[in-house]
Amino acid sequence: LVEEEGSPDTINMAAATQWRSGGRVWWCLSVARRCFSSSAGPTRTPPSLPGRALFFLCQRFYDVEQLVSWSSALKAWRLRKKNSYYGYTQKLYGDNVAAAFYILSIGGAVRFAGQSEWFRSDRRGRFSWDFLSLRDVPLEEVDASGTLINHTGLDNLVTQSRLRSLCLRGCPAVDGWFVSRLHVFSDSLEELCLSNCPRLSEGGLLPLTQLRGLRKLDLSALPGVSNSGLLRILLEEQLPACTITGIEYTQGLTLTDTHSHTLPETHTERLTL
Repeated sequence: LVEEEGSPDTINMAAATQWRSGGRVWWCLSVARRCFSSSAGPTRTPPSLPGRALFFLCQRFYDVEQLVSWSSALKAWRLRKKNSYYGYTQKLYGDNVAAAFYILSIGGAVRFAGQSEWFRSDRRGRFSWDFLSLRDVPLEEVDASGTLINHTGLDNLVTQSRLRSLCLRGCPAVDGWFVSRLHVFSDSLEELCLSNCPRLSEGGLLPLTQLRGLRKLDLSALPGVSNSGLLRILLEEQLPACTITGIEYTQGLTLTDTHSHTLPETHTERLTL
């Protein structure tokens, strides 16, 4: 910051700013004149709050961009860590315990076959380790609502051949790739909940037709599905024994007014014949 004396009533101030862009170093010299005269003159209004905020962000744009990139990288790393393969646990305790440990680690709940007790993790991620004594009992119900489960983490569940119920309500990482891998449970899965999964679309739900044993399907509140009525018709045609809830026939269909016309008598006689 440099001050230069000019006229008796003014002081010139200059400031140099350095920034980097495209591998180059740029310098900007800003000169401001401040008047110290006691004479009346036009008063300048201070900049507004949005203007000051914009100026602040412009000076620190690269810092903000770096923070955003770090945040995205951290989220991707967390997603990979949550859905890693629990191979070491599988070797020590078997497939059933490894599958239960995976679901509980991501914040879900499990119920073993023949057991009435559910094992759930609390808000802090803590849970009971009593399920270690059920290493020879397969999982029958899994509730992964609101967790970060994705198609990679499904590798920990593919060994559960007696899985009957799977709830995935509000899972942000469940997509078409995930649904396409559910065919491994086609012989056992009877109840499936996919409500409030924002990444699901009509094309991603078509692999559900491979789940011939499905008896109950919840597809409510899917923002990525625009033609819910056509999707329900297709699924009911392929899965006649399944009860589909959450979507209606009229959703996504445009109803137009049609005028009824009376057929001529000769045409009516031909139709009745």
